[in-house]
Amino acid sequence: MPEGHVIHRLANTLNEDFRGKDLQVTSPQGRFAAEAALLDEHSIARAETFGKHLFVDFDIDHPEHIVYIHLGLIGTLRFEPLEDYWGQMRLRIATDTQAANLRGPQFCRLITDAEMQAIVDRTGEDPLRADARPAELWPRVKRSKRSIGSLLMDQKYFAGVGNIYRAETLFRLGVSPFAAGSSLSTELFDEIWADLVHLMRIGVERGRIDTVRDEHLPEAMGREPRKDDHGGEVYVYRRAGLPCYVCGAPIMEKVMEGRNLFWCPSCQQR
Repeated sequence: MPEGHVIHRLANTLNEDFRGKDLQVTSPQGRFAAEAALLDEHSIARAETFGKHLFVDFDIDHPEHIVYIHLGLIGTLRFEPLEDYWGQMRLRIATDTQAANLRGPQFCRLITDAEMQAIVDRTGEDPLRADARPAELWPRVKRSKRSIGSLLMDQKYFAGVGNIYRAETLFRLGVSPFAAGSSLSTELFDEIWADLVHLMRIGVERGRIDTVRDEHLPEAMGREPRKDDHGGEVYVYRRAGLPCYVCGAPIMEKVMEGRNLFWCPSCQQR
């Protein structure tokens, strides 16, 4: 499932390349045809992201005017040339030069302002949003007996944070993923939040997840660059059994709530 930086990049592109233009909106697959007909020949007023939820607000005078998209595990939203017309496209938003083609989403719905607000209200704090409220999230984390590794993956707490950012932030700060939220200090929570903001902003800028500090980059260590579908340089994610770049101990892997958790037992003692 795409992590939050990917969804923010999609919203940024929609705002930069599609907003304010007359658009051709269709549903080649047919499952969103009636809704697409309402939006056709209208323009996007704003695209906005909360965690992994993407909302595309159209300038139509209709109660349901917001396209709500959640990509889920297999969904994609790609910006492609007009001639790239392939696959099962649930939604196609086209300008004169390019199209935003949505395939295989978990959700693609036309909703009202109130329905959007209800989704936002049950979503946690997004490190990529300027209006995020970590001070309101902290008491909830402090009250929880769940592990910080579990809480970081809970979208009702940390919106947009996925498996990679979870593993990498905890490693970079030396935090055990098994430490209970209630055991964290205010200072440590602030460090976790600040590192998520830092790393996820890099993800938005580069379009990939890079978490490795300069002294551990391939050229600094004389090692081969990482080769993985997700791209970017990381410390522990998908490196089970390989030596830690910092201490040399083998990286560990364990399933936590249905997702593979990666960590260094030597470095992550906090």
